[in-house]
Amino acid sequence: MDILIIEDDTAIGKAVQKGVIEAGHKCVWIEDGTTGFDACRSQKQDMIILDLMIPGMSGLTILEKLRKEGIKTPVLILTALGSIDDRVIGLKKGADDYLVKPFAMSELLARVEALCRRSTIKPAPVLQVGDLILDLPTRCVKSGGVDIDLTPTEFSILELLMRHAGQVVTRKMLCESLWESDWEGTTNVIEVHINRLRTKLQRGTKEPLIHTVRGRGYALRTAS
Repeated sequence: MDILIIEDDTAIGKAVQKGVIEAGHKCVWIEDGTTGFDACRSQKQDMIILDLMIPGMSGLTILEKLRKEGIKTPVLILTALGSIDDRVIGLKKGADDYLVKPFAMSELLARVEALCRRSTIKPAPVLQVGDLILDLPTRCVKSGGVDIDLTPTEFSILELLMRHAGQVVTRKMLCESLWESDWEGTTNVIEVHINRLRTKLQRGTKEPLIHTVRGRGYALRTAS
Protein backbone atom coordinates (compact mmCIF):
# COMPACT_ATOMS: atom_id res chain seq x y z
CA MET A 1 0.00 0.00 0.00
CA ASP A 2 1.09 3.60 -0.63
CA ILE A 3 0.88 5.60 2.58
CA LEU A 4 1.43 9.35 3.04
CA ILE A 5 2.53 10.68 6.43
CA ILE A 6 2.08 14.38 7.22
CA GLU A 7 3.89 15.00 10.53
CA ASP A 8 6.20 17.85 11.58
CA ASP A 9 7.80 16.08 14.56
CA THR A 10 11.03 14.63 13.16
CA ALA A 11 11.34 11.80 15.67
CA ILE A 12 7.74 10.67 15.20
CA GLY A 13 7.83 11.09 11.43
CA LYS A 14 10.99 9.01 11.05
CA ALA A 15 9.73 6.31 13.43
CA VAL A 16 6.35 6.01 11.72
CA GLN A 17 7.89 5.95 8.24
CA LYS A 18 10.38 3.27 9.32
CA GLY A 19 7.64 1.15 10.92
CA VAL A 20 5.33 1.44 7.93
CA ILE A 21 8.09 0.51 5.46
CA GLU A 22 9.21 -2.44 7.60
CA ALA A 23 5.59 -3.63 7.57
CA GLY A 24 5.84 -3.90 3.79
CA HIS A 25 4.25 -0.64 2.64
CA LYS A 26 5.51 2.22 0.48
CA CYS A 27 5.67 5.46 2.40
CA VAL A 28 6.29 9.17 1.81
CA TRP A 29 6.79 11.51 4.78
CA ILE A 30 6.10 15.26 4.51
CA GLU A 31 6.74 17.72 7.34
CA ASP A 32 4.43 20.67 6.58
CA GLY A 33 0.73 20.99 5.93
CA THR A 34 0.79 22.99 2.70
CA THR A 35 3.13 20.59 0.91
CA GLY A 36 1.24 17.66 2.40
CA PHE A 37 -2.10 18.93 1.12
CA ASP A 38 -0.65 19.39 -2.38
CA ALA A 39 0.63 15.79 -2.27
CA CYS A 40 -2.80 14.53 -1.20
CA ARG A 41 -4.35 16.17 -4.25
CA SER A 42 -1.71 15.34 -6.85
CA GLN A 43 -0.66 11.83 -5.83
CA LYS A 44 -2.56 8.59 -5.31
CA GLN A 45 -2.38 7.16 -1.79
CA ASP A 46 -4.12 4.20 -0.20
CA MET A 47 -4.06 5.94 3.17
CA ILE A 48 -3.03 9.20 4.87
CA ILE A 49 -1.58 9.44 8.39
CA LEU A 50 -2.19 13.04 9.41
CA ASP A 51 -1.00 15.01 12.43
CA LEU A 52 -3.44 17.71 13.52
CA MET A 53 -0.91 20.26 14.78
CA ILE A 54 1.36 20.95 11.80
CA PRO A 55 2.77 24.19 10.31
CA GLY A 56 1.62 25.70 7.04
CA MET A 57 -1.89 24.26 7.08
CA SER A 58 -3.47 22.52 10.06
CA GLY A 59 -4.45 18.87 9.88
CA LEU A 60 -8.10 19.74 10.40
CA THR A 61 -8.00 22.20 7.49
CA ILE A 62 -6.35 19.60 5.25
CA LEU A 63 -8.97 17.03 6.21
CA GLU A 64 -11.87 19.39 5.60
CA LYS A 65 -10.53 20.47 2.20
CA LEU A 66 -9.92 16.89 1.07
CA ARG A 67 -13.45 15.78 1.90
CA LYS A 68 -14.97 18.87 0.27
CA GLU A 69 -13.07 18.02 -2.91
CA GLY A 70 -14.44 14.48 -2.83
CA ILE A 71 -11.14 12.81 -1.93
CA LYS A 72 -12.17 9.76 0.11
CA THR A 73 -8.74 8.31 0.94
CA PRO A 74 -8.85 6.81 4.47
CA VAL A 75 -7.32 9.19 7.03
CA LEU A 76 -5.87 8.26 10.41
CA ILE A 77 -5.30 11.37 12.53
CA LEU A 78 -2.51 11.64 15.09
CA THR A 79 -2.91 14.08 17.93
CA ALA A 80 -1.32 15.01 21.22
CA LEU A 81 -4.54 16.73 22.20
CA GLY A 82 -6.09 15.05 25.22
CA SER A 83 -9.65 16.33 24.92
CA ILE A 84 -12.19 13.96 23.40
CA ASP A 85 -13.76 17.04 21.79
CA ASP A 86 -10.72 17.55 19.56
CA ARG A 87 -10.86 13.96 18.37
CA VAL A 88 -14.59 14.24 17.74
CA ILE A 89 -14.02 17.36 15.62
CA GLY A 90 -11.55 15.40 13.52
CA LEU A 91 -14.03 12.58 13.00
CA LYS A 92 -16.78 15.04 12.10
CA LYS A 93 -14.55 16.56 9.44
CA GLY A 94 -14.13 13.15 7.82
CA ALA A 95 -11.33 11.28 9.60
CA ASP A 96 -11.79 7.51 9.73
CA ASP A 97 -9.90 6.85 12.96
CA TYR A 98 -7.55 8.56 15.42
CA LEU A 99 -4.54 7.73 17.56
CA VAL A 100 -3.38 9.77 20.57
CA LYS A 101 0.35 10.37 21.11
CA PRO A 102 2.33 8.69 22.52
CA PHE A 103 1.37 5.39 20.89
CA ALA A 104 2.91 1.98 20.31
CA MET A 105 4.00 1.25 16.75
CA SER A 106 2.11 -2.05 16.91
CA GLU A 107 -1.13 -0.16 17.59
CA LEU A 108 -0.56 2.26 14.73
CA LEU A 109 0.15 -0.59 12.31
CA ALA A 110 -2.98 -2.43 13.48
CA ARG A 111 -5.07 0.68 12.80
CA VAL A 112 -3.44 1.08 9.38
CA GLU A 113 -4.23 -2.52 8.42
CA ALA A 114 -7.82 -2.23 9.66
CA LEU A 115 -8.47 0.97 7.69
CA CYS A 116 -6.96 -0.44 4.52
CA ARG A 117 -9.03 -3.63 4.80
CA ARG A 118 -12.20 -1.57 5.11
CA SER A 119 -11.38 0.54 2.06
CA THR A 120 -10.37 -2.36 -0.21
CA ILE A 121 -12.81 -2.91 -3.07
CA LYS A 122 -14.09 -6.48 -3.20
CA PRO A 123 -16.56 -7.87 -5.76
CA ALA A 124 -19.91 -8.22 -4.03
CA PRO A 125 -23.62 -7.82 -4.75
CA VAL A 126 -25.66 -4.68 -4.53
CA LEU A 127 -27.50 -4.27 -1.22
CA GLN A 128 -30.90 -2.56 -1.20
CA VAL A 129 -33.22 -1.61 1.63
CA GLY A 130 -36.19 0.40 0.41
CA ASP A 131 -34.86 3.30 -1.66
CA LEU A 132 -31.39 2.93 -0.14
CA ILE A 133 -28.90 1.24 -2.48
CA LEU A 134 -25.32 0.27 -1.68
CA ASP A 135 -23.16 -1.01 -4.54
CA LEU A 136 -20.09 -2.74 -3.10
CA PRO A 137 -18.10 -3.24 -6.34
CA THR A 138 -18.26 0.48 -7.17
CA ARG A 139 -18.68 1.66 -3.55
CA CYS A 140 -21.53 3.93 -4.63
CA VAL A 141 -24.48 4.75 -2.37
CA LYS A 142 -27.84 6.19 -3.37
CA SER A 143 -30.61 7.29 -1.02
CA GLY A 144 -33.91 8.13 -2.68
CA GLY A 145 -32.07 8.39 -6.01
CA VAL A 146 -29.56 10.88 -4.62
CA ASP A 147 -25.84 10.03 -4.72
CA ILE A 148 -24.38 10.00 -1.21
CA ASP A 149 -20.64 10.51 -0.63
CA LEU A 150 -19.37 8.46 2.31
CA THR A 151 -16.00 8.00 3.94
CA PRO A 152 -14.66 4.40 4.04
CA THR A 153 -15.70 4.09 7.69
CA GLU A 154 -19.22 5.37 7.02
CA PHE A 155 -19.51 2.98 4.07
CA SER A 156 -18.49 0.02 6.27
CA ILE A 157 -20.99 1.00 8.97
CA LEU A 158 -23.80 1.31 6.43
CA GLU A 159 -22.91 -2.06 4.90
CA LEU A 160 -23.15 -3.74 8.31
CA LEU A 161 -26.47 -2.05 9.07
CA MET A 162 -27.91 -3.01 5.68
CA ARG A 163 -26.81 -6.63 6.03
CA HIS A 164 -28.74 -6.68 9.32
CA ALA A 165 -31.64 -4.48 8.14
CA GLY A 166 -34.50 -4.45 10.64
CA GLN A 167 -32.26 -5.94 13.34
CA VAL A 168 -30.32 -4.27 16.12
CA VAL A 169 -26.60 -3.89 15.44
CA THR A 170 -24.90 -3.43 18.79
CA ARG A 171 -22.08 -0.97 19.43
CA LYS A 172 -19.86 -3.95 20.19
CA MET A 173 -20.62 -5.45 16.77
CA LEU A 174 -19.73 -2.16 15.11
CA CYS A 175 -16.48 -1.78 17.08
CA GLU A 176 -15.41 -5.35 16.36
CA SER A 177 -16.26 -5.03 12.68
CA LEU A 178 -14.43 -1.73 12.25
CA TRP A 179 -11.49 -1.96 14.62
CA GLU A 180 -11.24 -5.67 15.49
CA SER A 181 -12.08 -7.21 18.87
CA ASP A 182 -9.23 -5.51 20.78
CA TRP A 183 -10.64 -2.01 20.25
CA GLU A 184 -10.38 -0.03 23.48
CA GLY A 185 -11.71 3.33 22.35
CA THR A 186 -15.00 4.92 23.37
CA THR A 187 -18.42 4.34 21.85
CA ASN A 188 -18.49 8.11 21.41
CA VAL A 189 -16.48 7.53 18.23
CA ILE A 190 -19.21 5.24 16.88
CA GLU A 191 -21.87 7.82 17.73
CA VAL A 192 -20.03 10.50 15.76
CA HIS A 193 -19.84 8.29 12.65
CA ILE A 194 -23.50 7.23 13.03
CA ASN A 195 -24.68 10.84 13.32
CA ARG A 196 -22.71 11.87 10.22
CA LEU A 197 -24.06 8.88 8.29
CA ARG A 198 -27.63 9.53 9.42
CA THR A 199 -27.42 13.16 8.27
CA LYS A 200 -26.00 12.23 4.86
CA LEU A 201 -28.64 9.56 4.19
CA GLN A 202 -31.48 11.98 4.92
CA ARG A 203 -30.41 14.14 1.96
CA GLY A 204 -32.24 11.65 -0.23
CA THR A 205 -35.24 10.88 1.96
CA LYS A 206 -37.38 12.65 4.55
CA GLU A 207 -37.74 9.60 6.77
CA PRO A 208 -35.01 8.68 9.26
CA LEU A 209 -33.32 5.42 8.28
CA ILE A 210 -30.95 4.78 11.18
CA HIS A 211 -32.69 4.45 14.52
CA THR A 212 -31.04 4.42 17.93
CA VAL A 213 -32.16 1.53 20.12
CA ARG A 214 -31.50 2.83 23.61
CA GLY A 215 -29.02 0.77 25.57
CA ARG A 216 -28.43 -1.65 22.70
CA GLY A 217 -27.23 -0.07 19.46
CA TYR A 218 -28.69 0.92 16.10
CA ALA A 219 -31.12 -0.44 13.53
CA LEU A 220 -31.70 0.39 9.87
CA ARG A 221 -35.43 0.52 9.18
CA THR A 222 -37.63 2.01 6.48
CA ALA A 223 -41.27 3.03 6.72
CA SER A 224 -42.21 0.25 4.34
